[in-house]
Amino acid sequence: MMIKTNHNKNPGKRLKVIIQGAVQGVGFRPFVYKLATSLELTGWVINSAQGVVAEIEGHIDQLNTFLLLIEKEKPPLAFISSLEFSFLDPVGYASFEVRKSDPSGNKTALILPDISTCPDCLAEIFDPGNRRYLYPFTNCTNCGPRFSIIKKLPYDRPNTTMAGFIMCDNCQAEYNNPADRRFQAQPNACPQCGPHLELWDSCGATLASHHQALLKTVAAIQDGFIVAVKGIGGFHLMVDAGNETAVIRLRQRKKRAHKPLAMMFPSLEDVQKNCHVDELEKRLLSSPESPIVLLRARKNGPTGERDIAASIATSVARSVATSVATSVATSVAPGNPYFGIMLPYTPLHHILMNELGIAVIATSGNLSEEPICIDEHEALKRLNNIADFFLVHNRPIVRHVDDSIVCIRLQREQVLRRARGYAPLPIRLNKPLKTCIAVGAHLKNTIALPIQNTVFISQHIGDLESPKAFDAFEKVIADFQHLYDASPDAVACDLHPNYLSTQFAQRSGLPVIAVQHHYAHILSCMAENHLDAPVLGIAWDGTGYGPDGTIWGGEFLRIANTSFKRVAHWRTFSLPGGEKAVKEPRRSAIGLLYEIFGDKLFSNKTLRPVMAFSDHDLQLLRTILKKRLNTYMTSSMGRIFDAVAAILDIRQYTQFEGQAAMALEFLTHNITGITTAESYPLDVIPPANTEKKSSEPPIIIDWEPMIKNILQDMSRKIPVPVISTKFHNTLAEAAVQVARSVGEKRVVLSGGCFQNRYLTEQTVSRLHEEGFQAYWHQRIPPNDGGISLGQAMAVL
Repeated sequence: MMIKTNHNKNPGKRLKVIIQGAVQGVGFRPFVYKLATSLELTGWVINSAQGVVAEIEGHIDQLNTFLLLIEKEKPPLAFISSLEFSFLDPVGYASFEVRKSDPSGNKTALILPDISTCPDCLAEIFDPGNRRYLYPFTNCTNCGPRFSIIKKLPYDRPNTTMAGFIMCDNCQAEYNNPADRRFQAQPNACPQCGPHLELWDSCGATLASHHQALLKTVAAIQDGFIVAVKGIGGFHLMVDAGNETAVIRLRQRKKRAHKPLAMMFPSLEDVQKNCHVDELEKRLLSSPESPIVLLRARKNGPTGERDIAASIATSVARSVATSVATSVATSVAPGNPYFGIMLPYTPLHHILMNELGIAVIATSGNLSEEPICIDEHEALKRLNNIADFFLVHNRPIVRHVDDSIVCIRLQREQVLRRARGYAPLPIRLNKPLKTCIAVGAHLKNTIALPIQNTVFISQHIGDLESPKAFDAFEKVIADFQHLYDASPDAVACDLHPNYLSTQFAQRSGLPVIAVQHHYAHILSCMAENHLDAPVLGIAWDGTGYGPDGTIWGGEFLRIANTSFKRVAHWRTFSLPGGEKAVKEPRRSAIGLLYEIFGDKLFSNKTLRPVMAFSDHDLQLLRTILKKRLNTYMTSSMGRIFDAVAAILDIRQYTQFEGQAAMALEFLTHNITGITTAESYPLDVIPPANTEKKSSEPPIIIDWEPMIKNILQDMSRKIPVPVISTKFHNTLAEAAVQVARSVGEKRVVLSGGCFQNRYLTEQTVSRLHEEGFQAYWHQRIPPNDGGISLGQAMAVL
């Protein structure tokens, strides 16, 4: 906490306090009121566009006690980033009051994320004697909607979507009572004056309302129907997670064939019956953020190494495990030893799940590659071919907010998708940045808005693959500029000229600052860890446009104060068919193997990637590679993962991003129980001697010895899990070897490949063993969801 003061300690003074941080929507003004009146102080407190401002009069000793207790006893959800105070001459306040908010000045107050239901509200909705019994929109100053309902700062009811709901006398009395936990709770409501539920059929006809709508929804889910449920930040598609037929129907309608589906369980006890849950994961599931948590499923799959390897060779759907506890259908997460699970986080979910008593699929209410629906009429159109029924309510949602996805890595939280519960909380920096809009990458898009030393990062927007997704992207940019009354001086974007976000920047009319993709990855991790240059950055992912016109993705960057140098990278290889290779690991394998075997590759019918093509296609591939037609040269670690997965015949095609790499990860010893510390050899090719050190070419990490040894292990019938583990170990050793060669003690890990649990933990472990300091992502995603922060950091 930063404190600035002007000391003047005469008795009988007026104290002016300006508090910044997460201090709106958390009960901070009621807290200040109660604290001041308990100390017999007079004055006032208001919300401002910057935070909370108060003037308090009284004896100097009481005022000093007030200052000490602000930090010590602040509301549990509050965070104070700056507390500035000064002592002034008194003006004679007669009492203490909460005044009307002041909207003037720079808008730098922190908007709180939506917060999961607190224990007090939860007790009320299940208390038959309480007036909010079974009311699905119960909230207080400690919980409920925030980011999804606010239209503008400061955070007051008229500036939210609750403005249209006039409080009844009972709710108004709570709102005005300093002793009540709903004192100044902006979304305060009850069954008499607040939002209500309705159940619609697929034509929009109302079938039931209020609690009957919820009960009929329960019956529909129990009967195997798909229900679109309007929540706090958008719609979920819900179906019985134990009904195989219903889950498959949802997949078919949603056009989501293999990607795992998130689930909501009624209670932590139910989760523990189906998953391994440690203490950190328990805390995360029940936290105010209440994200989707990735948990190891309790599965009764094959136990022997041969069985596992054989199942992978046959089908990913049987790769690691084939059956789960009977409450979850096998089609929920085929071929995946993890479940994505959340607990109920709104009163609506708590009541619904209590009535159901079973796990449900709770996946985003959208078609693949589109943003989630937030309006019931929009949902009726867009989800009409998916959902059988619609459980809706009449509290408008200002902006879409997906469920966040989080896991535990190295005893710390790692956010993989940053949305509900986390956005739009900012990253605080040690230095001010230029005001700009950073428009992020093409996949897993987020945007960032730096204001002085604070960077506000948007909720997850998604892949900019469809017109609706791009519309959502433009709306979020306009929304952030409106919320924070910001006038950017520039637009930061990716270097790739074909990204829609880059093209948006070029049309903006503002100066454009193009930031190399992997440089942005490393800068985002440095910002999160409060690191200054120099560091060695290791950025491994699927695709990133390089300044040399090739596709980067296996990068080692030495970061200086305002620039970077590519000090090493993985050996490049061709991707025949260009973009097709992203969804066909067999193409990455062919491109990589061609570098080793040349034309002889195409007559080797023992290699699985070769066998995956027809003779005609092999002839075309030979021509393409020989003449370099429709091929990209790449150093991408993501494509190396794909190539190895295809060589091992785990995946020749993929249905979603990272599927082949995930299958490889699931074979490592922390999943299968097979342990090996062995790794494969690599050639580390040092740079050629040059007269100018600044023009020294990068070190090349040659994968050829590794690939040849993998092929030898396959011919010796070494179990596939052992080969996969050795492959991962080799990547960690490469990181250590380059760190030694470069000589930077601080090593920063970023990029989508570091979502891989085994790779991250093994790399960090080996770096620490060799005396390096390793840093990785925690609250900012390692994938492209963190790119916008890195872009903002590059604008000087």
